[in-house]
Amino acid sequence: MRRVFLIVLDSFGIGAMPDAEQFGDAGANTLRSVSKTKELKIPSLISLGLGNIDGVDSIEKADTPLGVFARLDEKSNGKDTTVGHWEIAGLISNQALPTYQNGFDDEIIKEFEKRTGRRVICNKPYSGTEVIKDYGREHIETGALIVYTSADSVFQIAAHESYVPLNELYRYCQIAREMLVGKWGVGRVIARPFVGDFPNFKRTANRRDFSLEPNGKTLLDSLKENGLDVISVGKISDIFAGRGITKGHKTHSNLEGIKKTIELQKEDFSGLAFINLVDFDMVYGHRNDAIGYARALSEFDSFLPEIINGLRDDDLLIITADHGCDPGDISTDHTREYVPLLIYKNNIRAKGLGTLSSFSVIASTIAEYLNVGFRSEAPSILNEVL
Repeated sequence: MRRVFLIVLDSFGIGAMPDAEQFGDAGANTLRSVSKTKELKIPSLISLGLGNIDGVDSIEKADTPLGVFARLDEKSNGKDTTVGHWEIAGLISNQALPTYQNGFDDEIIKEFEKRTGRRVICNKPYSGTEVIKDYGREHIETGALIVYTSADSVFQIAAHESYVPLNELYRYCQIAREMLVGKWGVGRVIARPFVGDFPNFKRTANRRDFSLEPNGKTLLDSLKENGLDVISVGKISDIFAGRGITKGHKTHSNLEGIKKTIELQKEDFSGLAFINLVDFDMVYGHRNDAIGYARALSEFDSFLPEIINGLRDDDLLIITADHGCDPGDISTDHTREYVPLLIYKNNIRAKGLGTLSSFSVIASTIAEYLNVGFRSEAPSILNEVL
């Protein structure tokens, strides 16, 4: 009974890709910014080979790494959660998802207002914490929904939980999701509930993502078709619009996701546990909180020995990321960066694989390990691992 535990450290980039300047991200390096805080304590990740990866120069190298390590470049045209995860699952997005740097078109907003019966305020690119500070009181006084975006392909709706119940907010997001397809097909519609009184509004953990359905077959589809388990932890099910998922576990924090992973290790299943730890991105990267990011990575690292010790002989552990979100640059947006690939298994053949083209190498490797016919653009590296 083979199992794969695939953990995505959401936004943990390790250095700007060659084309980063085209995305406004020249010089971005999430890992370097986090390491500068002096709060970063990640001996377990270092022991697997994180510091030995090509281009990583801000943390120490392991004398004898315990895992297979490499850096991955992104073939897809973007730096978004959606296209990053799709590529991890074997689906390359050659066409960028639409972004709205001047706010959404009038026809989109008018149609959304018509379908929801509520007026829209803001409609600009905005920081999620600043937008509720600047528009929260008007939202409460008028009942209008706060709609905003970012450099990413997202349509975000913020509303106070005491004035717009969660189920109602989620229904508005579903309305937006049904609208935003085709030329308007943003990657994600995101519910951003908040609580509190002006000026001390605070976002809650009841965020929910409504993603565009993948426009092609993914590893998850193939695994499910072959009767294997595909267990999502965190926002994975949302990112894939529920497709290819056999069982899902919602979480509200990194710690919940880590503990659920450890619980799953004690269960009998055959297939893939796909885990997203979102706090790195949502709580720290987008808020330029490098110290918090470093502490969150250190917390994950402190649980890594328990995760490794919980692996059975036929288990494969893969740790990676979906994009960067450099907390040390002037922007609060995602950054176009290489991501790490760390693979561990009992009796693994530890080695470095340099720089690999495309996140989709992960999908091909998992497919071969679990003996399903799915193949992505990048070849499997299983023979380098076993």
